[in-house]
Amino acid sequence: MLAAEAYAGLAKREQCSTSNEFDGREGLRVGALFVIMASSALGAFFPIMASNYSAVSLPDWCFFVAKFFGSGVIIATGFVHLLQPANEALTDPCLTGTFQDYPWAFGICLMSLYAIFLVEIVTHHMLSRVAPAYSATEARAHSGSDATCMDDELRLSELQDLRSKPQEMSKPGSDGDAVYQEAHRVLSASSSTVTEGFLSQVVTVFILEFGVIFHSVFIGLSLAVSGSEFITLFIVLIFHQMFEGLGLGTRIAEISWPANKRYTPWILALGFSISTPIAIAIGLGVRHSLSTNSRSGLIANGCFDAISSGILIYTGLVELMAHEFIFSSQFKGPGGLKKMLFAFTMMCAGSGLMALLGRWA
Repeated sequence: MLAAEAYAGLAKREQCSTSNEFDGREGLRVGALFVIMASSALGAFFPIMASNYSAVSLPDWCFFVAKFFGSGVIIATGFVHLLQPANEALTDPCLTGTFQDYPWAFGICLMSLYAIFLVEIVTHHMLSRVAPAYSATEARAHSGSDATCMDDELRLSELQDLRSKPQEMSKPGSDGDAVYQEAHRVLSASSSTVTEGFLSQVVTVFILEFGVIFHSVFIGLSLAVSGSEFITLFIVLIFHQMFEGLGLGTRIAEISWPANKRYTPWILALGFSISTPIAIAIGLGVRHSLSTNSRSGLIANGCFDAISSGILIYTGLVELMAHEFIFSSQFKGPGGLKKMLFAFTMMCAGSGLMALLGRWA
């Protein structure tokens, strides 16, 4: 009986394909590499360029729309373009044993989500200790609010002037030195808080970039060796990469990068832009041996898609949705509800469009 079951399992395992559906058209595939690179770069670089160069500057409402539309794109990517394909790969009939007994895609996604949460809380704890070590000048450079920085510097300068005037300090009831020390303490604490906020934004963007690039590599490999569905997949991926790049690019552009890190946003955008093209090139190079439908290919694709889905779902729901709508102050005050509902509509539009693209890819 056991021998029969083992033989049946082996026969079932042999159903996994050992080849791919590659059907030629190398020239078109090479062209697709550059087209997808261009669409990815357009989505990722444009928000950064618009925030840095007046020649391509856009009204604030354009950034507002792009920001929340992109957030919706990222959330839908996690559910529709990652978690569902991961589950499909890890429940393929040719995979036997534990893959048929347990929904591993959802389990891996859950583990990934908790792992990212652990990384974030540990990082925030470390940042709360590291942030005070930053100088007040560097902290103000991170804040992105020149008016606030100038105001803080002016007040501190005035207090320093007061401290340097003995006649003012010696007036009855005057406690200039104590006032100066207290003001300096408050301003230093404010700078540390601003620095911690900047570093938190950077951590969030790095996590988001990691999850998106992880996903981009595998869709590039799949496109490189796809068969009759190549044209459809290619067209869908043009928009897929552009919208995904827009979501990432707006988050990168939102950070006020200090002068000594002015190249970082461009490097992050470049990393996303070339990830899928490089994967396509690798896929074309190993097209005769690469099989995304083999046992190892299905397991690798399924596991990595599930990991990426956990990253994007956590980032989307916690950082991009809850943080922006619940903990942010941008929707407070007159007209806040109307502005919030508009942002929510844009987020739904981004998710809806990306979910629709999931019909084909």
